[in-house]
Amino acid sequence: MLDGVTGRLNRMQNAISRATLVPLLVKFGVAVSFAAAVGVAWPAQIVLSQFVVPLLLVAAYPAFAPRGRGPTFAVLVVAGGWVAGTSWYDGSVEAWRVIAIGAFLYLGHTLAALAAVLPFDGVVNLDVVVRWLVRAAAVVLVSAVLTVIALGLSDVLAGSAFVLATVVGLAAATAAALLLARLLRRTGN
Repeated sequence: MLDGVTGRLNRMQNAISRATLVPLLVKFGVAVSFAAAVGVAWPAQIVLSQFVVPLLLVAAYPAFAPRGRGPTFAVLVVAGGWVAGTSWYDGSVEAWRVIAIGAFLYLGHTLAALAAVLPFDGVVNLDVVVRWLVRAAAVVLVSAVLTVIALGLSDVLAGSAFVLATVVGLAAATAAALLLARLLRRTGN
């Protein structure tokens, strides 16, 4: 058992000594993005308490495990904070919070995808990361505009029309997911 622990420590020391700057910066961006999402989603009473340390550890976890379930777990914790803040702590649903949480989650998730494919010791041109971030910023901008439009329409479509639109949207999303799953199974991917 001691040999296994020693071997792991030696591999970790080797990985740290060979790490390059750009992959480390991408992983740092993952941690910062998820930490910002946690800070916006969770109620201030919890973020400013002793629970901030576990929340920040959860936010940093995807930076260390971008290929695994780290990003999914962090997204679920952020969503749990949003639900806790809007239901138990009677927080209001404000457009800036919705947009900020969505932007930080998307940025963290897309940077985690990039971190998952970058080798820790790879020499990566900074232009690759900049182009990646520009595309992510474009997606965030379009999403923010659509969110503002959707929030504006929610007042107009209150009542049965809103429920109908929600059901149709959920049915379309489910159909798209089923279609993609079927196509992936058919092609063998």
